[in-house]
Amino acid sequence: MVLRNCSQHLIQKVAVFGGTHGNELAGIYLVKHWQAHGAEIQRPGVEVKPFLCNPRAVEKCTRYIDCDLNRVFDLGSLGRTVVEDTPYEVRRAQEINRIFGPKGSDDAFDLIFDLHNTTSNMGCTLILENSRDDFAIQMSHYIKNALAPEPVPILLIEHPTLKYATTRSVAKHPVGVEVGPQPQGVIRADILEKMRKIVKHGLDFVQLFNEGQEFPPCTIEAYKIMEKVDYPRNKNDEVIAIIHPKLQDQDWQPLNKGDPLFLTLDGEVIEYKGDSTFYPAFINEAAYYEKKHAFVKTVKVKLTAELLRSEIRTFKSC
Repeated sequence: MVLRNCSQHLIQKVAVFGGTHGNELAGIYLVKHWQAHGAEIQRPGVEVKPFLCNPRAVEKCTRYIDCDLNRVFDLGSLGRTVVEDTPYEVRRAQEINRIFGPKGSDDAFDLIFDLHNTTSNMGCTLILENSRDDFAIQMSHYIKNALAPEPVPILLIEHPTLKYATTRSVAKHPVGVEVGPQPQGVIRADILEKMRKIVKHGLDFVQLFNEGQEFPPCTIEAYKIMEKVDYPRNKNDEVIAIIHPKLQDQDWQPLNKGDPLFLTLDGEVIEYKGDSTFYPAFINEAAYYEKKHAFVKTVKVKLTAELLRSEIRTFKSC
């Protein structure tokens, strides 16, 4: 048996982000509530900070003002010199990085829950960015068990070329919370309650970890993003086919060769011609029309986490 240090630092600084997109209301409502009544999210020995990321977009109930805040946390944007015409969201990203980062530093917040809504039928989805983040994987495993039998799909956005540069990536352990379906600019009580439970169980896990509970090695099923698929378009770049009724609302369900993807207004069915099974997500997401994404392709993978415990426990072999 190999001796190695399998402990991790205590989680002392946690943020709960809402309003990264100003028209995704569940996280906005929750963050505003917790800013006024914070006892629900406080845990012993942990600073838990609810934070509204894009207040101007929230005020206008729009996704963003100048550009997508959830795509500008790359090091280039964070280090960009601010001039008169610098987009508002780039300025805001630099401010968020100063408060909760700097990104990649020892001073960065330990954990950020970034609360989002989707118009797609994705249920209670957790989004992870690193397949080797034992803490995030263990916490996802805990949340999945706590919410069972409610499904909690795990989306892994780790990819060699598809770079997101998310708001939450400032933290050492970034976790996206994506709950839907909910229309933009609308609040649904059932969706809000599901999101609230995810945050509660996540914070409960933090408390148990900090108190010294040991979490044995675990494996969870996840969906790894592989490709973004656009709508069929004509030579003028106009959409000429829409999501087929048999695909609509079928997030996370397997798609095989010959299954329908799109339907033209002339009634032509466009089928999937690939040989390998994939699992679509963000199907017909309203915010992704401008990004030219009809859905994303994912494949099933296994994420494994080592035994996890905090450094307050005595060192021993693991």
